Amino acid sequence: MPQSLAGQIGSLLRERKLTLGAVESASGGLISHLITNVPGSSDYYHGSITTYSNEIKIKLLGVKRETLKKHGAVSAQVAREMAAGGRKVLGVDICISDTGIAGPTGASARKPVGLFYLGISHTRGTFARKHIFQGNREQNKELAATATLSWLKEYLSGLKSIRLIKNEEQRK
Repeated sequence: MPQSLAGQIGSLLRERKLTLGAVESASGGLISHLITNVPGSSDYYHGSITTYSNEIKIKLLGVKRETLKKHGAVSAQVAREMAAGGRKVLGVDICISDTGIAGPTGASARKPVGLFYLGISHTRGTFARKHIFQGNREQNKELAATATLSWLKEYLSGLKSIRLIKNEEQRK
């Protein structure tokens, strides 16, 4: 039976000797649930923080009030600040985050239902990606969790490529 996406991520984290944390908003803990479904995930997974309200994002993660006012909770800027704050608070090498509008309410003219921003913070940088999903509330949460884990797998796979290139350069 093929290894699950979360299982593949676990293997990559073990290979690279990295620890992981998650900061979730709209997914409400689903990402953490998927990660901890993998036996032995305690080897690399430190935990998660679900920050559904803006005040908790500010108090626990250090998201700037000005960022929330200027860009809104569902923004690339907030996804990045959540991931960076989570990495610090959880004491991990890499932290993932999500913020979005799962639906069916909460949309505006500029921010539709299904809009999510995902974040990754690592020593190499802090990044965000935008997605717009077309499902119902539960589907949008599942799609966001899967997209976050897929991106994390892609990111971790890229770290291997970088290491291989550096090792090859050192041999020359």
